[in-house]
Amino acid sequence: MNKLIIASLAALTLSAGAAYAEATVQVGRLSCDVDGGKGMIFTSTKELSCDFIRKGHKTEHYSGTLQKFGLDIGFTDGAQIEWLVFAAADASVGKHALAGQYIGGSAEATLFVGLGANFLVGGFEDSFALQPWSIQSQTGVNLSYTLTNLTLD
Repeated sequence: MNKLIIASLAALTLSAGAAYAEATVQVGRLSCDVDGGKGMIFTSTKELSCDFIRKGHKTEHYSGTLQKFGLDIGFTDGAQIEWLVFAAADASVGKHALAGQYIGGSAEATLFVGLGANFLVGGFEDSFALQPWSIQSQTGVNLSYTLTNLTLD
């Protein structure tokens, strides 16, 4: 039954993200290393280090914090998340444009090795979206379905 709940919640997250992605253009990829940590049942906070990779531009480095609010039980040794970055069709993608706050939802399941789904919108004037289905790999034992806040500096 838990797998059914997680799959349903992930599907809702993905369908909301697909609607948003239709009015956007892909502008690059965000590759993040997330520190390990413990889920404290209702909240967790992890530091991360990211690179924004765009064709024809220098790679930009960001540091940040990933905060989760909701069901978050267990521990992880660390994670790697890869997002495609979408911008509103009329958005300017200048230097360090991804800095800011992103808010959305996340679902993950890990039993030694795991995967997750994340949909986050934000950045400069809320004009960026991080791909609805991110590639996330992590190790540990963890179950999480949360509202998620990502801050990139």
